[in-house]
Amino acid sequence: MNYEIIVVGGGHAGCEASLASARMGHKTLLVTGNIKNIADMPCNPSIGGSAKGIVVREIDALGGEMGKNADKSQIQMKMLNNKKGPAIRALRAQADKVTYPQEMWKTLCKTKNLEIKEGLVEDLIVENSKIVGIILENGEKILSQAVVLTTGTYLKADILVGDTRRREGPHGERPSNHLSDNLKKLGFEIKRLKTGTPQRIDKNTIDFTKTKVEKGSDIPLTFSFDDKPNYSMEDQVPCHLIYTTAETHKIIRDNLHKASMYGGLDDITGIGPRYCPSIEDKIVRFADKEKHQLFLEPESVIENDSTYGDTIYLQGFSTSMPHDIQELMVHSLPGLEHAKILKYAYAIEYDSIYPTQLNRTLETKIVENLYTAGQINGTSGYEEAACQGLIAGINAALKLENKEPLILKRNEAYIGVLIDDLVTKGIRDPYRLLTSRAEYRLLLRHDNADLRLRELGYRVGLISEMQYQKLQDKKAKIIELTDILKNTKITPTKENIQKLENLNTPMLKDGISCYDFLKRPEITITLLKENGLLKVNYDDEIIEQVEINIKYEGYIIKEQKEAEKMLKLEDKKIPSDINYDNISNLASEARQKLKEVNPTSIGQALRISGVNPADISILMVYLRKEYYNDSRSI
Repeated sequence: MNYEIIVVGGGHAGCEASLASARMGHKTLLVTGNIKNIADMPCNPSIGGSAKGIVVREIDALGGEMGKNADKSQIQMKMLNNKKGPAIRALRAQADKVTYPQEMWKTLCKTKNLEIKEGLVEDLIVENSKIVGIILENGEKILSQAVVLTTGTYLKADILVGDTRRREGPHGERPSNHLSDNLKKLGFEIKRLKTGTPQRIDKNTIDFTKTKVEKGSDIPLTFSFDDKPNYSMEDQVPCHLIYTTAETHKIIRDNLHKASMYGGLDDITGIGPRYCPSIEDKIVRFADKEKHQLFLEPESVIENDSTYGDTIYLQGFSTSMPHDIQELMVHSLPGLEHAKILKYAYAIEYDSIYPTQLNRTLETKIVENLYTAGQINGTSGYEEAACQGLIAGINAALKLENKEPLILKRNEAYIGVLIDDLVTKGIRDPYRLLTSRAEYRLLLRHDNADLRLRELGYRVGLISEMQYQKLQDKKAKIIELTDILKNTKITPTKENIQKLENLNTPMLKDGISCYDFLKRPEITITLLKENGLLKVNYDDEIIEQVEINIKYEGYIIKEQKEAEKMLKLEDKKIPSDINYDNISNLASEARQKLKEVNPTSIGQALRISGVNPADISILMVYLRKEYYNDSRSI
């Protein structure tokens, strides 16, 4: 059987990639090692978080599924950084580990143009540097016009605990042992990475009186722009906060040599995550800290579920210590003195490709029509995987349609920041998306993801006409309310002065528009309405947009101007046939990095580590002379 697009791997990247290509009308096959593990959450029981929550909103805005699925399976919703301003506000859901994959499975099964097959992919069929299919472990060949690899942590996966190494993936699943070797044969540079997961604890053995309750937000929330909250606030499940103790730290220090990464195994080459380190890494790297916070997170509310029903995820306590030491470590924590460990922590080492071998479409530079997404690209996290899968699936479909690819810019989406970082800067350790990685945080907010991206989703065919019209209506109402505020004046009449006394704000000497009045931090549209100074009736999301635009107007304009400067540099294209060896006076490191990344623009070249402004100046002089013969061209 032939297909247009084959997606390899049924994790979060694979689900989004296969749904995107199938929904765009292409005959798609999703191949996964174990159907039971589709959309599995092998690590933390959550979707979203700082920066990551904005990515989930962006996925939804483009027509992806993760946000909708998280809404269906959430057991707690919480808006993070709510008091720190809209630039870093992000939604996080505790997701039920039973419900989440079940709901995604239902979605996959009812999607037209999509078939699902169980099997291990061990090789690719490549002809004239172009992908034409895959080969399964049993020798079966399946042909296609494009392939998306979303193999997660299963490429030569090793589970590491103490001085033991087991060739297996999460849940004891068999890994793919030959695919990465075959990628090497095709010319790909393969990198060994490492990540880990903490213990799962029997909730019935925890003394929660020694913990601090962490509740969700006090108002209903959703990731999806299309769904209204449909859950009861009373059904929200709390998490709990605890801290490591001096005893915990002593146990770890005394047994550090037994951890896989600190002497337990001497053949580890994988590099672990810098921004989600193991507990032993925290103790070593932050030796002056007396304690580290840990969260007790429920994995499911499904009663009698044999896998997750009574389990608590010990967030922040990942380790590769032997089981006996893990027992001591866990029992040193407040409330867990008599805790029963249902599943021990472990580290996992796996192969990935070096992401500078990718174009910004996530198509590989070495093999045409071969795309990669998720942890195979060196990232860490469900959200990072899902957004890459979505973009890879979209671009594979667009290429078959002979259409322009979807490439998100750094000022358009966190997804654009992530992909640009990968293909331009590469990785040394598993990449995690952080708010600090984005230069234009005030433009890339949680609240405006639909305004930024939904039109693009509509253009590629993943957003319906109804969804698109809803977006246009929202845009019109934002303009309408803004105009009303500009044209409605508050004058210092006796009646208005009495009303203003209730607002705890300096008195007016002259008349002022509601628009300018709202620039005062303490003033909101709701306050103006409640005190009879403004008569309007708009949904909360419209009011939120308008208020943010007004209160942060100066900062938004500044970021927009900075983004425009960047886009001008992106417009200065670098020819694909350029030979950097012909450019005199380039620093050797810059020459090497430029050849490795092969940037498409001066803007991208500027972001390459090891390429300095002086190198860029030399490059631009060369381009003017050799390609354009006109100083105005670049």
